[in-house]
Amino acid sequence: MIKLIAIDLDGTLLNSKKEVTSRNKQALAQAKAQGVKVVICTGRPLRAIRPYLDELSLKDAGDYSITFNGGLVQKNETGEIIEKAALQLADVHELIAVAEGLNMPLDIVSEEIVLTLPTSADHLSIYGSLNPLLDCRPFAIDALDETKLYNKAVIAYHQEVLDPKIPEIPAEVSEKFEIIKSRNNLLEFMPKGITKAYGISLLAQDLGIDQSEVMAIGDEENDLPMIRYAGIGVAMENAVPMIKEAADVVTDSNEADGVAKVIEKYVLTGGA
Repeated sequence: MIKLIAIDLDGTLLNSKKEVTSRNKQALAQAKAQGVKVVICTGRPLRAIRPYLDELSLKDAGDYSITFNGGLVQKNETGEIIEKAALQLADVHELIAVAEGLNMPLDIVSEEIVLTLPTSADHLSIYGSLNPLLDCRPFAIDALDETKLYNKAVIAYHQEVLDPKIPEIPAEVSEKFEIIKSRNNLLEFMPKGITKAYGISLLAQDLGIDQSEVMAIGDEENDLPMIRYAGIGVAMENAVPMIKEAADVVTDSNEADGVAKVIEKYVLTGGA
């Protein structure tokens, strides 16, 4: 029996208009009413998903989200952090050097603020335009210090420029960090071992939920660990090939209520 549903946002729960359809809302509401934990699992900070939590009535005591691709597990009602993993200041400086070498922009997400660093004069970050709920602020590299929490680093730029740069990332950097595409124009850097599956596993342990009782639904490369981890790993029809290959189930696309359909089949009816 599924007791926790971990759901990605972009390309999964949200359609191309960044909306949650009425059928998806209804399925999630029914699952929650049955006692199933409905957990948004995203690369975004909590600030950038609050409107969806409000819309989905997921801000009660006992509602949780996994943010920063597994870096934080938080209570939706208060924002309280119950599990945390983050980059160290030395990691940030190492990634600054990587971005400068690639001549690409680098943003560091520090809690609910995005620090936009001057690592490229030729290519300016498009991170803020990808999500208007983000609070992006220009920040000087020499102002970085040990007092801040560095949740993740991102290179946000147009895919036709970004993709050819990825193979240029030194192998030792790829070995040290989780480097994942969360969208076609967004490359994210996390501490090694910190993935959506990591965050889900910590929350499941805290709640006494077995791995077999978890459903995870996603579409992009950063969803792969949780798809593999879950008792039922679900790929959207619009998912990238690696997600479909790893999934136990492929549901309809994010334009055709794919989230609702798989929840109706495997959770609301007790199917298997």
